[in-house]
Amino acid sequence: MGLFDFGPVRFIPGDNRGRYPFCNSLYIQGERRIIIDPSSNEGQLAALRDGPGIDEVWLSHYHEDHFMFLGIFTKEPLAMSAVDAPALESMANFLDYYGITDQGDRAAWKEIINTFFRFQPRRADRLFGGNEIVDLGGVTVEVLRTPGHTAGHLSFFVREPGVLFIGDYDLSPFPYYGDRDSDIDQTIASVRCLRDVPARVWISPHDKGIYRDNLGDLWDRFLTVIQQREDRLLDFLAVPRTMGNIVEARIVYKKAREPKLLYDFGEMCTMNKHLARLIGRGVVTQEGEYYRLTR
Repeated sequence: MGLFDFGPVRFIPGDNRGRYPFCNSLYIQGERRIIIDPSSNEGQLAALRDGPGIDEVWLSHYHEDHFMFLGIFTKEPLAMSAVDAPALESMANFLDYYGITDQGDRAAWKEIINTFFRFQPRRADRLFGGNEIVDLGGVTVEVLRTPGHTAGHLSFFVREPGVLFIGDYDLSPFPYYGDRDSDIDQTIASVRCLRDVPARVWISPHDKGIYRDNLGDLWDRFLTVIQQREDRLLDFLAVPRTMGNIVEARIVYKKAREPKLLYDFGEMCTMNKHLARLIGRGVVTQEGEYYRLTR
C-alpha cells in the first residue's frame, strides 16, 4: 500500500498492512504540520521529520500500537486527550490504565511494552478535552471526543478535504473496549457520532486504511460484532462457567493467538465488560467463580 494525499492530508500506511502491532498514520500539512499516531513505518516517519518537518505529534489514544515510534520525536511536542495522557507518564500508569493488577502479569507486560514497543515515559505538552477546533493555518481540524475504546479516545476530522481519522473504531471489524476505563455503551455512542460526520474520506489506523464510499453497512457491521459477542456469551452461559472457561471459548479472538499473555488478557477483559453489562441488566449473576444466567 502506497502513500495517498488528500489535499493537505497524507495517509502513511503501516507495516504489516497496518495490522497490530503497527498502525496507519496521518500527516497534516498546514502552517503547522502534524503527525497522528506514529506507529506506521519508522523510515517514512523519520523522513517526514527530517524533510517537510513535523511540528507536533498527536495521539488518538495511549495504546502501544499507536505510539511505537514516538521515541523518534523527542523535540516535537506531544498532544493527546487529557483523560488518556497520564497513561504514558510512567509504566506503572500504563499498566494501571490497562487494568493489569497481577504482579507476574505486570512484569511480563512491562518486558513486552519496553522491548518491542519502545515505551518511553512521556508527559503530554498539550491536552485535548475533545470537541474542539484547531486551526493549523490553512487547515482546520475538529478534535472529536469519542470515548469507549479508551476513556479518552479521540478522532480527527480535517474539514477542508473532508477526511475523518476514525481512530480505533476501525471497521475491520474488531471493536475493543477491554481497558480499565473502556465502556461498551460509550463505544456504541461514539460510532453513532462518527457516522454522522460529513466526511468524504475515512481513514482507519488498521487494515484497509482508506475508505471512500458510504460506510453505512460497515458501521452496522462493526456494531453487530458487539451484539454477536454478547449473544455468544449468553449461549455459552447456558451452563455455569468460570472466567477461565470463558477465555478458553475464544469468543473474541476465535482462536488462541500469540503472544498468549496479551491475547488471553484481551479476551478476559472484553468478556468482563460484557459480563458487567449483563449483570447490571439482571441477565447474569455471579456466584463465587461461576457466572450463570438468571433466567
